[in-house]
Amino acid sequence: MTVAAIIVAAGRGTRAGGGEPKQWRSLAGQSVLAHSVAAFAHLPRVVVVLHPDDMARGVAEFGGRVTLVAGGANRSDSVRNALEALDGAAMTRVLIHDGARPLVDRALIDRVIAALNDVPAAAPAVPVTDALWRGAADRVTGTQDREGLFRAQTPQGFRFDAILAAHRAHPEGAADDVEIARRAGLPVAIVAGSEDNLKITYAADFARAEQILGAKMDVRLGNGYDVHAFCEGDHVILCGVKVPHDKALLGHSDADVGMHALTDAIYGAMAEGDIGRHFPPSDPQWKGAASEIFLAHAANLAREKGFRIANADVTLICERPKIGPHAQAMAEELARIMGIDPTRVSVKATTSERLGFTGREEGIASIATATLVSE
Repeated sequence: MTVAAIIVAAGRGTRAGGGEPKQWRSLAGQSVLAHSVAAFAHLPRVVVVLHPDDMARGVAEFGGRVTLVAGGANRSDSVRNALEALDGAAMTRVLIHDGARPLVDRALIDRVIAALNDVPAAAPAVPVTDALWRGAADRVTGTQDREGLFRAQTPQGFRFDAILAAHRAHPEGAADDVEIARRAGLPVAIVAGSEDNLKITYAADFARAEQILGAKMDVRLGNGYDVHAFCEGDHVILCGVKVPHDKALLGHSDADVGMHALTDAIYGAMAEGDIGRHFPPSDPQWKGAASEIFLAHAANLAREKGFRIANADVTLICERPKIGPHAQAMAEELARIMGIDPTRVSVKATTSERLGFTGREEGIASIATATLVSE
């Protein structure tokens, strides 16, 4: 079974206010759409459907992590465009999700996928528990029995070939993909939804979403420390940047003291030990290895565990070389390796006022702090 996710975010979302489409508005430090995409990052393929005017923004925010597809005139057209883009990719299951539902959790996603073992279509929903009225002109005109009524949610899951055929056979618009599936005669199972899986529609929904995220958020702080002695050489590698110097740093790998400290900080935040646990110095394959390998592994492990790197702060402690002229390039290189925005990375330097081994210019030390936040 190979599962893909389609995240539909081609609408304009004007009812939510804020001056821009709701999927691009900030929620707990990142866009609504980024939260939705992160929820499906564990799947082998994620397709995001955007308004044609937003494609450049999508490339800037998501890079090569997702497949971007231009939306159509309505939601059904947008979904069909994404399904056609996946045709031939050997996907057996597909989940179709609203980009404006940023709080969907892994357990709900797994319930939908599991239901597809028995039926060709499944979707989450929550039972209607409030009294239902009919109304007109701000007056109650009647009541509606709530028995057997549900509030539909996404992701709605389907066997891929079945929903692609249904969309091709019924190109007219529909409220959601369950409606199109039912037009094609597909039975649709209901799985348990979640009250937290709200669809952001109005301005007040952002405050509620912030509250839910705050209650769920797992914040981890990790610290790292590393030291490397000087040896013969003509440059040092610090935070991924080659800096000319009259000495080099001695180490089993490339001795990038700043990157090693940061890598250990990320591992520490996850209670995953240090570099030595994951890349033992006794293993000859890591001799002379680029420290980028270690940092990328730590960052990817954080994502796999459901965290994003909220910020990283590295301090290099040395008398020489001078770090200031290279600090921005170092921050950008660390950000590239970790896959985060450079504004979330700080690299700075200090001296030890000629005290200790760094003061005697016998080596360089580094301390680093990393903050991880659950997605």
